[in-house]
Amino acid sequence: MKIRNFCIIAHIDHGKSTLADRMLASTGAVTEREAREQTLDDMDLERERGITIKASSVSVIHHYKGEDYMLNFIDTPGHVDFHYEVSRALQACEGAILIVDSAQGVEAQTVANAYLAIEADLEMIPVINKIDLPGARPEEIAIETEHVLGLPADECIFTSAKTGAGIPELLDAICERLPDPAPRKAGDDAPESDNDKTRALIFDAKYDDYRGVVVYFRLFSGKLKVGDKIRMMGTKRGFAVGELGKFKPKMERQKEPMEAGEVGYMVASIKTLADVNIGDTITLDNDPAEQALPGYQEPHPMVFCDFYPAGETQFDDLREAVTKLHVNDASFTYQPTNSEALGSGFRCGFLGMLHMDIIQERLEREGDVSLVQTAPTVTYEIALRNGEVIEITNPADLPDPSLIQEIREPMITAEIIVPNDSIGDMMKLCDQRRGLYQKQQFLSETRQILEYELPLAETIYDFYDKLKSITSGYGTMDYQLGEFKRDNLVKMDILVNGTKVDALSVIVHRDKAEYRGRVLLKRLKQEIDRHLFEIPLQAAIGGKIIARETIKSVGKNVTAKCYGGDVTRKRKLLEKQKKGKERMKRVGTVDIPQEAFMAVLDTGEEK
Repeated sequence: MKIRNFCIIAHIDHGKSTLADRMLASTGAVTEREAREQTLDDMDLERERGITIKASSVSVIHHYKGEDYMLNFIDTPGHVDFHYEVSRALQACEGAILIVDSAQGVEAQTVANAYLAIEADLEMIPVINKIDLPGARPEEIAIETEHVLGLPADECIFTSAKTGAGIPELLDAICERLPDPAPRKAGDDAPESDNDKTRALIFDAKYDDYRGVVVYFRLFSGKLKVGDKIRMMGTKRGFAVGELGKFKPKMERQKEPMEAGEVGYMVASIKTLADVNIGDTITLDNDPAEQALPGYQEPHPMVFCDFYPAGETQFDDLREAVTKLHVNDASFTYQPTNSEALGSGFRCGFLGMLHMDIIQERLEREGDVSLVQTAPTVTYEIALRNGEVIEITNPADLPDPSLIQEIREPMITAEIIVPNDSIGDMMKLCDQRRGLYQKQQFLSETRQILEYELPLAETIYDFYDKLKSITSGYGTMDYQLGEFKRDNLVKMDILVNGTKVDALSVIVHRDKAEYRGRVLLKRLKQEIDRHLFEIPLQAAIGGKIIARETIKSVGKNVTAKCYGGDVTRKRKLLEKQKKGKERMKRVGTVDIPQEAFMAVLDTGEEK
């Protein structure tokens, strides 16, 4: 049986999951009764939001020209925050289906994913989807695809995943155009004998309470069967294969050995999460390969925030939830941290704001924990006067100002695709966020590509929302992390009731510090409830207070019980209350709600 391994890539909401559903139905992998929308999206979160978060693998059989073809394909996410999932999926394939919406055309993430596929040396099949829409322009979009990506317009396949039009032609093209699985060398110096030995690449894993860690793999060479003694080449741990199977799309156990080129899952009584690394190579213990397969580049987190246990959740519960989720999503990082105000927690790194939001929800749902989340920050490079350069991800870790020579912030190169009538407003937004104009490029008669260099810290919160608002939903953006650049940056501390709250500290541009401080204190005043004593809120740079707000105390009329009598009686009661308030202010604690930690992200711009 011939094998074709490929993945489905596209910009968000261009119809990847619907096309995957249609391919499953057309090949008989799911019956009409079992069919449902987003079949491969098995997380409730994916269904609620209508997006793909995790890449999903599936194997189907297609009959073409008298032969059966095993089609192993991976449905990948489309949002820029999940590009690590896409890059991992590409490593396990020889081909890719690139979907372009016939009404929207080529968008930012379409270009980014196409370049990822080209770098991975994959054969691409361009698909113009949603041809059933009233505003569809398939021929025009096919020409645009050729102009932007260099994929011939006459090779584009026109489909409608909703109605099923063009799906048989697409399945035939996959069998005809995509190459057979080829053995992959571990490196130029890898011995030829390794090509015959068992080598499988781990591209994903999931923790199961009953079976331990379930490993998802692609077999590049050799064979693998139940009972084989295997070794993880990275961790040097050995296991016995207890179960092998494929996704059809549900897990189906198989007794036959797995051949080179096949994709499947394995259960091998792997109990500890530290024994599995995504990107590791599986080989046989009695006849091991000498060199591991090239794995994956370590993901570079771009956004950081702290998670602390809240309510009845204990630190150990949070640690267990974070560790299990890390096995399933290796693109987020974590390390223990401690805060005077919030106790013990974890400093976590994410690929973007949506990724952070998804991880928080998955921890609360899958790990059954309650969290307090601090405001997201980015990594800063600190050049010290002694010549040393250090990196910090938390403003609270900034060294003493007398030791600092300069602070450098991470920059991104953003490619923003916008309609012609929104260019002026988009440029204004980029200028407000300290952006540096790079170049402008025509994409079509109605759209252009703007390229800006922007500080990452200015884009992580609401930049994408404002982009969508300015362009009425038609604008898209993709970005690449650039170098660190020095600027006039300072640390702004927030004092609540005279106590510095580390979790509310923020690094800002000096020119905007006073304005940001006033905006932040006004937001905090709205979010923090009134207490029985007066609460001063202050923003400070070093020892200098640059802004102040006061939360008034809850009023209580202590003189209400005085009916007549001398005025000194009332005065005594008021003095007694005043002393009590002062004592309460010294020993009382201020409850800071979750919303207050996110208030530091408010830039003060008009919504």
